[in-house]
Amino acid sequence: MWKGSAGSLRSRVTRERLLSNFSVAKDIKLSKTGLVKLIATSTFGLEAVVKRELEALGFTDYVTADGRIEFDASFDDIPRLNISLRTADRVLLKIAKFPAADFDQLFDGTSAVPWEEWIPKDAMITVTGKCVRSVLMSVRACQSIVKKALVERLMARLATSDLPETGPEFIVEIAITKDVATITLDSSGAGLHKRGYRLDKGEAPIRETMAAALVLLSFWDRDRILMDPMCGAGTILIEAAMIGRNIAPGLNRSFAAEAWPQIDKKAWEDARQAAQAAILPEGGLSIFGSDIDPERIKDSKANAQRAGVGKDITFEQKDIKDLWIDRQYGVIISNPPYGMHIGSLKELTEIYVTLNKMLKNKSGWSLYFLTPDQRFPDFFKRGKPDKVRKLFNANIEVNYYQYFGERPPRAEKS
Repeated sequence: MWKGSAGSLRSRVTRERLLSNFSVAKDIKLSKTGLVKLIATSTFGLEAVVKRELEALGFTDYVTADGRIEFDASFDDIPRLNISLRTADRVLLKIAKFPAADFDQLFDGTSAVPWEEWIPKDAMITVTGKCVRSVLMSVRACQSIVKKALVERLMARLATSDLPETGPEFIVEIAITKDVATITLDSSGAGLHKRGYRLDKGEAPIRETMAAALVLLSFWDRDRILMDPMCGAGTILIEAAMIGRNIAPGLNRSFAAEAWPQIDKKAWEDARQAAQAAILPEGGLSIFGSDIDPERIKDSKANAQRAGVGKDITFEQKDIKDLWIDRQYGVIISNPPYGMHIGSLKELTEIYVTLNKMLKNKSGWSLYFLTPDQRFPDFFKRGKPDKVRKLFNANIEVNYYQYFGERPPRAEKS
C-alpha cells in the first residue's frame, strides 16, 4: 500500500510543461477504437521469426531493434496477439518515450503520463526495468523513481492519500537505452513461453518459444516425418504438433491485460473462440520422440497430453545407439544434452559420434541441432552446416546448426 498526500506531486511540474518538453503518448491514442503502439519482445536472434508471425496475423510497418518489434495495432488485437504468438516473449503496450539523462528527466517524463487513464486505484503496481548504454545504469534506482512518479501522479489525479494495491497486477516496464526512456505496460503477465502444459523438470530445458522457433526455422511441415532422438521433456515435438494442428499456444492460459478496462471482455472471448475453431483434427501427423531416460518419456507423454496433442506424437524410451531410420526422407530437430551436470565430455562425444553414424548417409533428411558446443559440426562427415544461426536459450549462447537434406518427391512428401 502506498500512502501520502494527494498534493505531493511536485508543484513545479505541470502537465502542460511536461507535454511540451517530452514526447509522452503524443502518438498513442487512448480510445478503444484508435490505434496504439505495441511491442513484441523476443529472444535475440528470433526477431525475424516473430516478424513473420506478425505478418501472418495481418500486421505491417514494423520498427525492429534487438529483441523488440514495434508496430501499430488496436486494443482488440491484444487478445489475439497474446493467444496466437508462438515465438514472442511478451506483448507490450507503448505508453511513452522521452529523454532520460538524469533522474529529474526520468521523474518528470513518467509524471507526464496520464496514468489515471490506464491504472485503477486498487491496482497492484509492479515496475520492471533495464538500462543499456545510458548515464542512468542502476535499474533498481530507475524502477524506484518511476514508481514514485507514477504513484504521486495517481494520488494527485485520483484525489486520494493511499493506493491499496489489492487489485489486479499492472506491470510497468522502464527501458532506458542511450539515455532515452521507453515506458510500456506488459499485456502478457507471465512470459508467453508459459503455455501451461509443461512441468519444468530435468536439466537444460528449452523454452517453448525457442522450441517453436526451431520448428518454424526448419523445413518441416505437417506432411513430413519429424523426429527428436533426444527429446527430453518433448518440448520441440509438442510445439511442432501444435503448429501442425494450428493450436494457439496461449489458448489455455490467462494474461495480465484481461484486467485492463480498455479491452472489452468480448474481445478475449472472440479471440479464444476463433482460436478454438481454427484447430485441425488430430491424426495425420508423423512425429516421433525418444530418450534414454524413461522418466523423461513419462514427462513427455504427460506434457503432450496437457497440450492436447497426446495422440499426435509417438514417444519411446530408447538409447540413441539403438535407433534405426528406415525412411528415405524426414526431418530431425533436436537439442542435444550439454553442460557438465549432464554428461562428461566423453559421453557427449559418444552421442555426437552415434548421430554421425546414424545420419551421415541420410541425404534425404534435413537435420537441425541446437547446442552451445562449437565442436558439434566436427563430428558430422556430411559436410559443413548449410546455415548456422546464433541464438540464446535463456542466457546461454547457442548455435542452431542446419543441414539441408534433399527435397522429397512431391508424391512422397515425408
